[in-house]
Amino acid sequence: MQVPGPFEYERATSVVDAIGLLERLGSEARLVAGGHSLLPMMKLRLANPEYLIDINPLHDELGHITVEPSGVRIGAMVRHRELLESAELAALWPIFRDAERVIADPVVRNRGTIGGSLCQADPAEDLSTVCEVLDATCVLQGPRGERSIAMSEFHLGPYETAAADNEILTEIRIPFRDHGSNAYAKVERRVGDWAIAAAGAAVWLDGPVVVEARIGLTAVNADPSGFGEVYEFLIGKPCTDEVALYAGDLASRHCEPVTDQRGTAEYKRHLAKELTRRALRTAAGRVH
Repeated sequence: MQVPGPFEYERATSVVDAIGLLERLGSEARLVAGGHSLLPMMKLRLANPEYLIDINPLHDELGHITVEPSGVRIGAMVRHRELLESAELAALWPIFRDAERVIADPVVRNRGTIGGSLCQADPAEDLSTVCEVLDATCVLQGPRGERSIAMSEFHLGPYETAAADNEILTEIRIPFRDHGSNAYAKVERRVGDWAIAAAGAAVWLDGPVVVEARIGLTAVNADPSGFGEVYEFLIGKPCTDEVALYAGDLASRHCEPVTDQRGTAEYKRHLAKELTRRALRTAAGRVH
């Protein structure tokens, strides 16, 4: 039987209280919201925190989706189900609904949170790619106050983020941009599984012509620093199927997938190419 190691349990009542607990308990404390990533790792003894700090009571404080003139603020405790069902998010950024439809199952979506997904920093996690494609900013709060960090800099590596041990992710901020849209495409072994590969794309058009683009790849060990080549190719061209396919080919050259039980490296690279094409074409087709 898989059983976690011993740990002590605390229940935070506010963001300030959660920060205080992190400060007092130190680096061996972990926050838990939905728990669908952390608890299985604890059962396998891949994670052995001495303390769990339950932040579910913070949903009233951090469970908001707030539309402002400059953009949208999404609280870190917003559940996957709430993201999926938000008509405002779907109208502004349909990529959220694309991704949430293929994240896990209703049980997980009812409890899991966007903050938990981003802080888990799993290379196969969907919302990290979504937020990076949308040029999101992560807001962290700690004993010294609040600081912001670009989503592109939030993940330092697999399962590692830029958040300090005594900081909590409080919200994600996404700026408004005109004349653009976005999409997410994913292939999985079975419904609700982690991605074999997935791609997100956002494009901004002037008439039929691309003036700016962003892409992201999931689960294929992508190197985003190389995507500039893709953007340079796309700018000034209509996003036809031929253009999108070549852009996908360029993107696939900047990833290093590994062969595992989900597929060979060659197959995953092919998916990176094809899914980038699909995401770009869908995004361009959604621009009004």
